[in-house]
Amino acid sequence: MPSLIRFLAVVAILAGLVYAGLWSLANLVEPQPREMTVTIPQDRIGR
Repeated sequence: MPSLIRFLAVVAILAGLVYAGLWSLANLVEPQPREMTVTIPQDRIGR
């Protein structure tokens, strides 16, 4: 039983680290806007 509790504790810590990393990327990193150009082929415009 102690090995199960230890395993669950390690999994919980890893899940918390992943959650903290995703949260920090979502809230602390600001994306830099940039201009984007997409070329559309002529045969697709007529439809």
